[in-house]
Amino acid sequence: MVHRAPDTIEVAQGAFGHFSHGLATGEWKPFVEMLTDDFTFWFPVGPYQGLNVGKERAIAFFEYVSEVFNQGLSVTLDRVTSNETTVVFEFRDEGKMRGEPYKNRIAVSFDVRGDKICGYREYFGSDGKSN
Repeated sequence: MVHRAPDTIEVAQGAFGHFSHGLATGEWKPFVEMLTDDFTFWFPVGPYQGLNVGKERAIAFFEYVSEVFNQGLSVTLDRVTSNETTVVFEFRDEGKMRGEPYKNRIAVSFDVRGDKICGYREYFGSDGKSN
């Protein structure tokens, strides 16, 4: 039997499933296991603003996300766009940020190398507070 390499979209969709699970539950291990050792991520604001390098930095970031959203976030996927190496997920998330109602529109970009995620970029714009 010949095993084919996973497609970029397949790898990214699997990672996004783990990412969504992490947002909902704070359980990031399955997502982190999909990251390369030289993983980089870019985040637009806060203590992780700008380019961040390394898996350990990513672990600290996702733990921080779980502290800020300690009741978890629900994710609604709106759109997926991909090319040979990158997949962009556009989604909405909702929950509580430090106890206050939170809604947001997010785009995350996963760069794929083999069966791992080697890069992540996040962009967002607020949907405002829930009423």
